[in-house]
Amino acid sequence: MKTRRLDHIDLRVKDLKIARKFYENLLPALGFACDRSDEDWGTFYSVGHDKPSDFFGFTEDRHHQPNGTRIAFWADTREEVDRIAKLVREIGGGDLEGPAVCANYSPGYYAFFF
Repeated sequence: MKTRRLDHIDLRVKDLKIARKFYENLLPALGFACDRSDEDWGTFYSVGHDKPSDFFGFTEDRHHQPNGTRIAFWADTREEVDRIAKLVREIGGGDLEGPAVCANYSPGYYAFFF
């Protein structure tokens, strides 16, 4: 049985400096606490050192155009969803939606989108 469902997320952003400021606040709150970023990549791992780990990375592409892509992170409780929603608002997230019950997803599905 697999213990991991995801290896990595690799995003393109228009401005690395702005993205780094946002994600260095968000990603540790989501469990990506090991910051191994460099001058070209923002890279946050869920565990550090030499252990296999999922990671979230982003790099600059000045020609990147935002699109409808969604990345969903799991939260065990509504309180955790609310905590992340509050954080995203505080660090300048945009296109905010929720948190709310999304009945068209599944019964009791509670989410926040940005």
